[in-house]
Amino acid sequence: MLSTAARVARKAVPSTRNLRAYGHPIRTLMTLKDHKYTAQATARGQGRNGQVKSDDDFGLDLRLAMPKSLGGKGDGQNPEMLFAMGYASCFLSAMQLVAGRMGKSEMAKNAVVHAQVHVGEPKEMEGFGLEVEIKVENVPDEDLIQAGHEACPYSRALKHGVVVNVSKA
Repeated sequence: MLSTAARVARKAVPSTRNLRAYGHPIRTLMTLKDHKYTAQATARGQGRNGQVKSDDDFGLDLRLAMPKSLGGKGDGQNPEMLFAMGYASCFLSAMQLVAGRMGKSEMAKNAVVHAQVHVGEPKEMEGFGLEVEIKVENVPDEDLIQAGHEACPYSRALKHGVVVNVSKA
């Protein structure tokens, strides 16, 4: 007999068969051959109404709060905010790196990247999901923007999937 957590997880994540039924391509997960950098963070308290702290020399320490649109007070940061900030800055860096390799550094010098991370209910399954919109300002070259998207680790993780290992500490 499945545990409650396993039953909930099974309902929230469609099987490979169901992914094909919804028209989603089956993909191979992206795996890393080495680790160039590792960021670490610890969450405590009540999850979205708790605390999260980076485990490094800088010690970024944030109070989390459920957004008003999800029934909370909205008086703190939330995971989607942090994800949007990381994605925007990573995308900008990737685009600038690729611009340098393409001999188009000048085109990306004044680029501004806006990231919106939406949380909501997916059409294909139960539970919650994310949708992301990236808008790039001050870069007239669509090929450069696309090349940045293809190089960005956040974009690649969402497109190709990543290995997530979950275990008891």
